[in-house]
Amino acid sequence: MNTRDTLKVNAAGHLEIGGADCCDLAREFKTPLYVFDEAYIRRMMRLYQDTINEEYEGRGLVLYASKAFSCKAMYLIAKEEGIGVDVVSGGELYTALSVGFPAEKIYLHGNNKLPYERAEALDARIGGIIVDAYTEADALDREAEERGIVQDVLIRVNPGVEAHTHAYVQTATPDSKFGFSVSDGAAMAMTKHVLEKKHLRLRGFHCHIGSQIFEKHSFVLAAEKMCAFIEAVRKETGFEADTLNLGGGFGIWYTDEDAKIPVEGYRGYLSALIGAVKRECNARGLKLPFLLIEPGRSIVGEAGITLYTVGAIKEIPGIRKYLAVDGGMFDNPRYCLYQSKYTAVLANRAAEEPRERVAIAGKCCESGDLIGVDFNLPRAKEGDLIAVLSTGAYNYSMASNYNRNFIPAAVLVKDGKARYIVKPQTYEDLVRNDVVPDDLK
Repeated sequence: MNTRDTLKVNAAGHLEIGGADCCDLAREFKTPLYVFDEAYIRRMMRLYQDTINEEYEGRGLVLYASKAFSCKAMYLIAKEEGIGVDVVSGGELYTALSVGFPAEKIYLHGNNKLPYERAEALDARIGGIIVDAYTEADALDREAEERGIVQDVLIRVNPGVEAHTHAYVQTATPDSKFGFSVSDGAAMAMTKHVLEKKHLRLRGFHCHIGSQIFEKHSFVLAAEKMCAFIEAVRKETGFEADTLNLGGGFGIWYTDEDAKIPVEGYRGYLSALIGAVKRECNARGLKLPFLLIEPGRSIVGEAGITLYTVGAIKEIPGIRKYLAVDGGMFDNPRYCLYQSKYTAVLANRAAEEPRERVAIAGKCCESGDLIGVDFNLPRAKEGDLIAVLSTGAYNYSMASNYNRNFIPAAVLVKDGKARYIVKPQTYEDLVRNDVVPDDLK
């Protein structure tokens, strides 16, 4: 098990998160259940913003990547910590605004922002919109003119940095639905196009090279390439960017195949990136741009676990043993999508030595419904409590009601006390939007 200070085994041999006994959480809130450690989330937000304040003279802002995990409580925490957020849909934008999140600290992403999403962003006067298509730039310019405003925008640029991660989460390779490539001149052409718009104010550029990246050099290389592009734009157009958004993508621990980065270690990733920006700007005679970064997974991923109760147990001699749980692909689809690996423990017997390798299967009517196939656990029995670690990012946010199962509730733990941040669903929730046509009544 990873040595995060958010998790420990207590005197009873039970797993604790944020000072709360997982067995108590399961009894009070039932399973499956998402659990988040508030102190860890805040610590990561502060670490990133403090690093910018201390090493970049405060000339930058952390934007929490909402897509990792979005709910009202997360936006309130980000608001209290003084950071910004990036949103990728009208729903994320609405959720942030619904709790009074400062609009000027919100940035909207997306490769196909819908008309109503653009309208909502413009009407809210958010801090910036990241433009990712010619038609989008044209529409935004027209819509801003109708409102009598000038909207700040960034252009998403593909710097051509290939990070070592899963193909589906690489976003800066030549074949990507995101951004405009530097190498083929597309980014320069798009820059000139946006500079011609009277109701768009180009502030600079954005890039994001992928997710779950452990190599500092990938981030440094992206920073170097983006600064070179800023210099090239200045030489060709006279425009010098005053904002540079270098995205997110810092990797986290899921299994012992991943690096165990101490919390303070993430400061090193950002320090390396900041150092590269400073060096490149100094060498190229550029002014230091306002720096934006977009960590999501590294803020919330290891802060969260998912609790399940073991149900049916099935052993196929010589092949595999399956532990079926009360959750599955509807609350964590990442194994099905990416073959993502996780670590699991028996939360009610966390001090016991592992004795067998098992697969953890979900309850869906789907042969591929698995949390994973190679977990090393004590010999489990029906009713045991399983905790799957590092599920804070891209679990709830990717959950569904497949088979009309409930999306699990989520609780936030602080100083050993838990409270709901996403309440449990009911059968009424599942049928709320169903309509019975008159001819079927």
